[in-house]
Amino acid sequence: MSAPSSQAALSPGGSVGVDPDLVAAIVDAFYAKVRADATLGPIFEAAVHDWPSHLARLRDFWSSITLMTGDYKGRPLQAHMGLPELTDDHFRRWLALFDETLAELCTPAQAEVFATRARRIADSFRYGLALRRGELVSPLA
Repeated sequence: MSAPSSQAALSPGGSVGVDPDLVAAIVDAFYAKVRADATLGPIFEAAVHDWPSHLARLRDFWSSITLMTGDYKGRPLQAHMGLPELTDDHFRRWLALFDETLAELCTPAQAEVFATRARRIADSFRYGLALRRGELVSPLA
């Protein structure tokens, strides 16, 4: 992870006190919940073979989108294309666990930064997966 830059301080997360330690705490706590979840756990356990590396990559991802660090270099939608068919129930559960984690670890302003991006990510993934299947979807409410 990169040291916070002046750009990170001016980022959406930096402006409300998000820092790399908070990003790491959220990622670690959230994915511990995901792994233990009856709906999401089996999907992630089958797909992720090196959890320490995966968590480091996810920390880079969330740092990049909340602190504008540029640490993440990847194509997240592409990585999810090979998963079993994901449904809206999966995305709703993912968002519910994420919101629960944010409520435990963040101020309301910090939680909003993460939650807004999480919803955009969920919808983006849903749209991409639906396009591949030849389906149409509406945003999650």
